[in-house]
This record gives sequence, C-alpha cells and structure tokens, in this order.
Amino acid sequence: MKRYHIIASGRVQGVGFRYFVLLKANTLNLTGTVRNQSNGNVEIFAQGDEEHILKLISELYKGNGFSSVDDISSKEVPLENKEKSFKLVY
Repeated sequence: MKRYHIIASGRVQGVGFRYFVLLKANTLNLTGTVRNQSNGNVEIFAQGDEEHILKLISELYKGNGFSSVDDISSKEVPLENKEKSFKLVY
C-alpha cells in the first residue's frame, strides 16, 4: 500500500480531466482525491497498490481526448489510513 501526491500540468482544467481521473482511480480501486489548483494544474492524491498508482499515472498522460498533459510530477507521501474512497474536491 502506497500513497502518491501527483501534479498534472498542461490543458487539464475545463476539459473533464478530473472526472477522467476519478473514473480511472475507481477502476483501479484507488482511494484519494483530485482537485483543480489555482495555477491551472490538477492535484491528485492516490492511495492503493503501487502497481495501480503507476498505471493511473500512465493513463494520465493519455488523458481523456480533450486534455493535453504536458508534465506529471509525483512523489510518495505518508498513507492516509481513514480514507475510504476516491473523490473530487472543490
């Protein structure tokens, strides 16, 4: 079990990218959050099997057909033990 803090930059706001992340994370049985940042990036916390988190990161580069991801940064962070689902944060 791992937890990653992920930042996606590029054309990732106003194109359904957060909902794409939510769908992929749920498909991969991950918990965490996704939210827009004021600088135009999207911030993701993903927790679960490391293989599934790496698959999510790979899928982020592909995007949803409307988004265009220029860069992704990620780092491992401490686990959030009480987290039960993956959700959008506004």
